Amino acid sequence: MNNPPQSQGRLQAQNLTLGYDGRDIIQDLTLAIPDAQVTSIIGPNGCGKSTLLRGFGRLLQPRSGQVLLDGGPLAGQSTRHIATKISVLPQTPTAPSGLTVADLVSRGRHPRQKWYQQFSLADQTVVEEALAATDISELADTPLEDLSGGQRQRAWISMTLAQETGILLLDEPTTYLDLAHQVDVLELVRRLNRQHQRTVVMVLHDISLAARYSDHMVAMKDGRIIAQGTPEAVVTPELLQQVFELNAHVINEPTDGRPHVIPLGASVRAGAAVRAG
Repeated sequence: MNNPPQSQGRLQAQNLTLGYDGRDIIQDLTLAIPDAQVTSIIGPNGCGKSTLLRGFGRLLQPRSGQVLLDGGPLAGQSTRHIATKISVLPQTPTAPSGLTVADLVSRGRHPRQKWYQQFSLADQTVVEEALAATDISELADTPLEDLSGGQRQRAWISMTLAQETGILLLDEPTTYLDLAHQVDVLELVRRLNRQHQRTVVMVLHDISLAARYSDHMVAMKDGRIIAQGTPEAVVTPELLQQVFELNAHVINEPTDGRPHVIPLGASVRAGAAVRAG
């Protein structure tokens, strides 16, 4: 269902199997991430979305198969080299107490620093540009714990920008944010993609927001890819029933024509499923 031929991309999974504690979560999965596009991965809880993202970022070692970066196995590349190519923002990142925004963003420069030159003027310029790109320059000296949820998420995204990687992996970047801040963060992600041609892969709960801000979508269930393609091709009533067991209407947004999900019925399960991930 909606499974176009795999295109070549910088980041790919080939016959990938991933799991934890003796249990396979993903089995024999093959996927190529489109370059310079925003890809969202959707699916019900426990389907393997975050597991797949961890595999792409080499935070989880494959049990079989491989992840390829620029045509070579990720497993054979050094951690420092990977950190200059891929930025990873986990679902609940943590930082030491008292760390300022500027301190956090500066940590994004570590993979590119040499032992004989820890922090240069060029590094400082990149940090300032990353802060400006996320509109938090005025918060540079503010401790992270003093920020709102939306501001804190911008600070973490700013750190990934300071890494100057071509690929960003974002695991539920809108978690714990209200709707206004969710839109704020996703607008930022799309702007970074459009202006800097960064390849973005993100896991999202909200299907309608994923459809609005993505060029490519991947729907998963039980560790398998059920469908992939444009939001219009993937977000259909049939797929929502198959993947989420959700009866829903799908309408086109009047502003941009993107699909928008309207759950049918009043069951708790249906209401939760449209946000599930």
